[in-house]
Amino acid sequence: MRGYRGVKYLLFVFCYVFWVVSAVLIAVGIYAKIVKEKDVVDTLTVDPALLLIVVGSLIFIITFLGCLGALRNATCLLKTFAAILAAVLLVQLTAGILGYVFTDTVMERTERLMMKTIVRYREDRDLENAIDFVQKKFQCCGVDNYRDWSKNVYFECSDSNPSLEACGVPFSCCVIPSNQTVLNTMCGLGTQQQDLRWASRDVFTDGCLPKMAAWIRTNMKMLAGMTGGLLLLEVCVIALAVAQVCWINKVRRRKAELATRSASRKKDELWFPAFADFDQ
Repeated sequence: MRGYRGVKYLLFVFCYVFWVVSAVLIAVGIYAKIVKEKDVVDTLTVDPALLLIVVGSLIFIITFLGCLGALRNATCLLKTFAAILAAVLLVQLTAGILGYVFTDTVMERTERLMMKTIVRYREDRDLENAIDFVQKKFQCCGVDNYRDWSKNVYFECSDSNPSLEACGVPFSCCVIPSNQTVLNTMCGLGTQQQDLRWASRDVFTDGCLPKMAAWIRTNMKMLAGMTGGLLLLEVCVIALAVAQVCWINKVRRRKAELATRSASRKKDELWFPAFADFDQ
């Protein structure tokens, strides 16, 4: 019984931790949606708040099944939890293999998605902050180069564009001098009209997609270790759920055998020999 309790409560703790994390993700996503303006984009691929809510909700439901099943010894819930987690694991492995085999296709679709985020810049505060963070982190600008920002209506480099930021880039593209103490948010004005040599003095001219791809190649071992650790954790949780189901079924079989034996003994006690002497 000690081994069974260890399996049971270890599974419950794992599920409970991820259940709490998923609840936090949902809360953060809902809060971000509430504080936004009403006329913002609500597309899953380019809305970080909506993405947090969807991912958090899925994890919440799955881990709730695991928590309840482990605590109540419900084999139906445990089997459902293990099956869903196994399906998620299979999807992750399949996506990783396909992503490795079809690298060019993944890069093309990633480029299109990043171009959509550039077009939506200024329409969603969360998306804007995410793009600014990526450009500052990787010291990049745009998808392929800094002129990609011409696809945004605010930064479009044309004579018909009335925007004050026309032909510019966001401040997150700017090279910040070491002695600068006040952030200059207009540092990218007119950058798209300059050639590469002059523009590189004021802003980062390399695109974020090649910079991110280079970062992934450089940190491939670390990313592979983290991914492998996550997959191993999922396998361990599946194994714990299956072990608890097997243990519950084993206990039920033992109880059924004991009940059968007890019933047969009662029948034997009620059965008397044909010539029994009841006078003695």
